[in-house]
Amino acid sequence: MEYQTLKTLCGLPGVSGAEEPVRYEILKQIEGHCIYRVDPLGNILAFKKGRREPAQPMLFSAHMDEVGLIVTYIEESGLVRFAPVGGIDRRVLPGKAVKIGGIPGVIGSKAVHLKSAEEKDKAPALDALYIDIGACSREEAEEKVALGDRAVFCAHDCEMGDGFLRARALDDRLGCALLIEMLHGELEYDAHFAFTVQEETGATGAKTAAAQIGAKIGIAVETTTACDLPEVPPEKTVCALKKGPVLSFMDRGTVYDLALYRQALETAQEQGIPCQPKAGIYGGNESRSVQAAGNGARVLAVSVPCRYLHTPSCVAHRSDVEHTLALLQALNGAFGG
Repeated sequence: MEYQTLKTLCGLPGVSGAEEPVRYEILKQIEGHCIYRVDPLGNILAFKKGRREPAQPMLFSAHMDEVGLIVTYIEESGLVRFAPVGGIDRRVLPGKAVKIGGIPGVIGSKAVHLKSAEEKDKAPALDALYIDIGACSREEAEEKVALGDRAVFCAHDCEMGDGFLRARALDDRLGCALLIEMLHGELEYDAHFAFTVQEETGATGAKTAAAQIGAKIGIAVETTTACDLPEVPPEKTVCALKKGPVLSFMDRGTVYDLALYRQALETAQEQGIPCQPKAGIYGGNESRSVQAAGNGARVLAVSVPCRYLHTPSCVAHRSDVEHTLALLQALNGAFGG
């Protein structure tokens, strides 16, 4: 796995509906390794020949977008009001550094000594938060930002401890990096690849991508929340780092194809690849859109376990990334025949 690619992707802004910087980088990375086109919505649709033609067309997909913020109003004071784009726990917002385009800012709220006892015990309401970009008036702020501009968290990638990776937007730049790695290598069977837009706001891109491609088997390459943390009971842990890729049998958006799920578990065991079921019915991803597009498709989700999703500091582990890549390559062979 080429981790510089992942670091580059995580450093680019790509809030839902504004994925252009991520798309341009992916196009640079896959040039010469496949045939591709960009559809009107902004999805990258790629195709790579393998050693053989599969019995059924298969699709590997990953979304380019990330959660973030969008500018909704500018106060007379120059402070910027915003709304979340995608699911963000508002408890993580106060005090965070952000960028609106190239403009730095910080998310502010009422000073703690001015809060009531009730306010101190609750996450601040969104309308109690704002972005301070250092402007002293609406006119000054409007010279720098506009309504509809997206903001992303400012965060630096790093490696921690023994193989842990920390970065913004591992959801789902990790999936994008894994697809790029597959396109750079050799495939047993021909496969379609989709780098999709607007997953965090309803999985819109995957629906149009899947409808155009018409694959019969769809594999969403994702990250999923690992709760292997203190005081979390075993039945709520969902999955854990350093135990391999996560396979879902059901989540809040999709009932996965049982035969594909079982075949993936068997393939992992046969290949000696650590693998874990997602222990719970939580979350969701673009599988639901792939499943329902066009004439429909059988779907599977293969995810890298990741702590602190949708925050400025997602954490994954190198071993899980490597084992996820190995499983995806193995599934290309297993599902192609």
